Amino acid sequence: MADRSKGMCRFCGKEYTKSGMVKHISSCKYRQAWLEQKGNEKQSGYFSIAVGGTYCKEYWLLLEVREDATLADVDEFLREIWLECCGHLSAFLIDGVYYDVEPMESWGRLRKTMNCRLRSVLDVGMRFAHEYDFGSTTELTLTVFDYRVGDRHKDKIVIIARNNPIRVLCDECGKRPAAVVCIADGEVLCEHCMEEHECGDMLASLTNSPRSGVCGYEGSEKYPDVLERITEQK
Repeated sequence: MADRSKGMCRFCGKEYTKSGMVKHISSCKYRQAWLEQKGNEKQSGYFSIAVGGTYCKEYWLLLEVREDATLADVDEFLREIWLECCGHLSAFLIDGVYYDVEPMESWGRLRKTMNCRLRSVLDVGMRFAHEYDFGSTTELTLTVFDYRVGDRHKDKIVIIARNNPIRVLCDECGKRPAAVVCIADGEVLCEHCMEEHECGDMLASLTNSPRSGVCGYEGSEKYPDVLERITEQK
């Protein structure tokens, strides 16, 4: 599952694995048509970034991010789509430097603020990390796989593709699709078996996120699992 989960291209609707989507994007004619739509006369650079769960690789995102966006902007986006539950601290690790919301010197590590623009810290081919919650940590790996210059659009971050919701069977009956996950033991359960699960109030909704089943995470309110086609938007 880790390497084979598929997602939909937001421009043409075709489905690919994460690695397949990275290859597809450069030749997608619908994406090219979107890029050619008239934006602001001002030009801007854009990074293409692949994001995945470091240990839950079946969850992934492909993003296009304006180079003038800050690490704080990316952190806020990741929180809203995948991570936010209880307002935990977070940090990026880039070339051995930690970038925090509230930087401080600790454990002998050099720490800086997230309020720096991507163009000052990223380059094509670079791999870096993001950590959310330093207790029950969710770790993400990010890779910059492309850079382009084009008309400036209003959105700093655009979702190119996202893995489809992961469908798994109930650990208890092995027959019905799981709907919840037990925070205590990690079991996933269907709506029928959850009623008899001994942990009771330790159950949380099964979400399309590498933080599913961790702490108080209940999913994203802002970003639905199913993407709308950009080419169909008015």
